[in-house]
Amino acid sequence: MDRLDAMHLFVRIVDLASFTKAADELQLPRASVSLAVQQLEARLGVRLLQRTTRHVSPTVDGQAYYLRCQQILQDVDEAEGAFGKSTRMPHGKIRVNLQGTQALHFILPRLGEFHSRYPDIELEIGLGDRFIDLVREGIDCVLRSGEPKDSSLVGRRVALLAQVTCASQDYLHRRGQPRTLEQFKTHDAVNYLGANGRSLPFEFLVQGQKLAVQLRGPVSVSSAYAYTACCLAGMGFIQVPRYHVQAHLRSGELREVFPENLFKVF
Repeated sequence: MDRLDAMHLFVRIVDLASFTKAADELQLPRASVSLAVQQLEARLGVRLLQRTTRHVSPTVDGQAYYLRCQQILQDVDEAEGAFGKSTRMPHGKIRVNLQGTQALHFILPRLGEFHSRYPDIELEIGLGDRFIDLVREGIDCVLRSGEPKDSSLVGRRVALLAQVTCASQDYLHRRGQPRTLEQFKTHDAVNYLGANGRSLPFEFLVQGQKLAVQLRGPVSVSSAYAYTACCLAGMGFIQVPRYHVQAHLRSGELREVFPENLFKVF
């Protein structure tokens, strides 16, 4: 029995004025209760309890120890209670960094609901696609597409986003619509620059295997908004989450090629 348990046992014996009642309340054998008190008295070097066949009462030292134990146990209960309350009702500031289009489509519209649920949390939100050094920049979490490059980070998959490969109606009218990947390789792309400054390849599933295709292109961008805008301007193919261009696909401004099920981690 550790010290806190021994203190709790001692307090209940004094409160109930009985070894037997304390043992019954705490569901302990009567012999274990007696042994615990003997060990406690031996460790402290004082007699704590006066015992008769019908009554148990604290000695002068026992009364002083009883009062200290009550205070210590109360402090422990308050500390644990405060921790439990903090766990149930989070509070404080959280710094997050979100990819812009994902934030606009999925996160920002739900902030009212989040605030209602967690009114004591203050959010500091940054938008962008660049690589974030969480430790150096003091960021608590980021939301990005793709697989994390730093294996030391704790990552969690939130969703799988359907991808679409598409080009503008004007571009396909001028260059024709590719029917095979070999034909696709002869086309232009609006290239998207990753965190390392290199163009990200197009990705396709071919017989269950991921195939990366790199296209030449007249323009490279590092913004999701510019990526789609350049595609609409007829500059070449892009590959984006379907939600980002759904309205343009419905209107016919953009047309999809190779409508296989393509997914990226989000």
